[in-house]
Amino acid sequence: MTLRERGTITTVCLIRHGETDWNAQGKLQGKTDIPLNNTGRKQAEECGTFLNADDYDVLICSPLQRAKETATIINRHLGLPFIEMDDFKERSFGDAEGMTIEERFQVYPDKQFPHQEEREGFKKRVMTGLEKVTQQFPKQRILLVAHGAVINVILSELSNGEVGSGITKLMNGCISNVQFQDQTWKVHNYNQIEHLS
Repeated sequence: MTLRERGTITTVCLIRHGETDWNAQGKLQGKTDIPLNNTGRKQAEECGTFLNADDYDVLICSPLQRAKETATIINRHLGLPFIEMDDFKERSFGDAEGMTIEERFQVYPDKQFPHQEEREGFKKRVMTGLEKVTQQFPKQRILLVAHGAVINVILSELSNGEVGSGITKLMNGCISNVQFQDQTWKVHNYNQIEHLS
C-alpha cells in the first residue's frame, strides 16, 4: 500500500537540525558526523520551548549527532517517544564533504562530486522512510528532526517541485509542516523561523 492509497490524516513537522561549525563556515557536511555548536544548541532549545508536547505523538530523528542532539534537546521539553531512523540520514556528498562553496565550485564546477550518493537513490531512501513512518504511525502527529537535503527532498516531492530541492534554502532550526489527508500530501508551510532569536 502506497502513501497515496490510504485515507488517514497524518501530520509531520519537519525540523532542520541546529547550526554546526561547518554550517557557519559554509562547509558541506553530508554524512560527516559534525556536532552542534553553541548557536545550534540554542536553536534546539528555542524549538523545544516553542513546540507543545500535546501537539505530537512521537519524535523521530536521523542518527547523525547534529540531528540527534537537536532532537534530544527538543525532547527535554516534550518527553515524547524517541526513535532514530537511518532513512533520514543526510545525503552523502562524497569527496566534496568538508569543502566550502568556493572550494566546491573550483574543484567540481559541474557539481558532480566523486563517491556521492546518487540523487535518485537518496530520494527513494527518504521517501521510503516517510512511507514507513505513515504506516507505523497512521493518524498520528510526528515530529521529525533531520537535515537540509532530507527535508528539501520531502518538500520537493510533496509539492511537485514548487518548493524544496534546488529552490528553497532551509535555515538551521527551521520548521516545516506537511500533512497526508484525502489520499494526498500537502505542504502546509516551510522554513518557519519566527521562534528563533
